[in-house]
Amino acid sequence: MTKQQANWSPYDNNGGSCVAIAGADYCVVAADTRMSTGYSILTRDYSKICKLADKCVMASSGFQADVKALQKVLAARHLIYQQQHNKQMSCPAMGQLLSNTLYYKRFFPYYSFNVLGGLDSEGKGCVFTYDAVGSYERVGYSSQGSGSTLIMPFLDNQLKSPSPLLLPALDAVTPLSESEAVDLVKTVFASATERDIYTGDKLEIVVLNAEGIRREYIELRKD
Repeated sequence: MTKQQANWSPYDNNGGSCVAIAGADYCVVAADTRMSTGYSILTRDYSKICKLADKCVMASSGFQADVKALQKVLAARHLIYQQQHNKQMSCPAMGQLLSNTLYYKRFFPYYSFNVLGGLDSEGKGCVFTYDAVGSYERVGYSSQGSGSTLIMPFLDNQLKSPSPLLLPALDAVTPLSESEAVDLVKTVFASATERDIYTGDKLEIVVLNAEGIRREYIELRKD
């Protein structure tokens, strides 16, 4: 009989799901508040959404210790940028910074799966979606995390973004109004919570528009 040995891993997956939808003059970013490991729930009230700038927020799932470390690095880099340029970073600039930060650590990656949402310099909604090593794309909507395989087909069915191969390139923003986008996010999370054990407890919704940032919470299943 071969000897079994315990393997230690520097990573864990704390689960959870994130969604972002960009509209003509708004962006909706949402995530559940459950943090798990294996079949245990560590806490039912952990926010996965981090404000990086006045018009830019990031939602992250994966290994929450790495997410925290990543948020600290981005906050420090943003502070340096503000002192050098006397202004806050735009959302597309923050998107590039996040990509560079993740790619810099590609040989020992931050085990975090991020969606970045906000408003660009024209006031239009923008969403950037990432893998763990910094490959990113600007899209009209995206989902990351343990429930993304359930959520993404639903969003594709409802929103059907134009092919990136079309020329001239079509605008990625979704045709929904702000209230319709918020309702759609509530629906996809209610649906994902039924099937994904790592998604649940409470839904945090952050809406960015010309007036600023607004937060909403709704209860999800607790089992």
